[in-house]
Amino acid sequence: MQIMIDKIRTKKQYDQLMKLIEGLLQKATENGGFSNLSKADADELHKLTLLAAAYEDDVLKIMPLPVTLTAMIGHKMEELNITQAKMAEMLNVDQPKLSQILKGRRQPDVPFLKALYKTLHIDANFILEHA
Repeated sequence: MQIMIDKIRTKKQYDQLMKLIEGLLQKATENGGFSNLSKADADELHKLTLLAAAYEDDVLKIMPLPVTLTAMIGHKMEELNITQAKMAEMLNVDQPKLSQILKGRRQPDVPFLKALYKTLHIDANFILEHA
């Protein structure tokens, strides 16, 4: 099926496009990998992923995940639309302690790291690698 669209303009179009991509990915999986897709299907998948990426960049503004613990905490605060004071309350720490950790003036302790895991559901491996 050839897509004749040059830009995704609505969330509905994006959702339809993602279903087409999922279908082609499933087809590749069933046929033993991407190298076994027909040239037309491979070209179509490439075109669809470029359209999806453009929409995500322009409209959804999907950001890459942070690579530091402090950036991840900031990301979570932004995601939850909360202040640093509210984040401190959620993590059951004093606001000055959180501020010092976010500014790099203090190392996070084990109870703080546990709170990140339990309260914010930050992946344990991420915490261990970045603490």
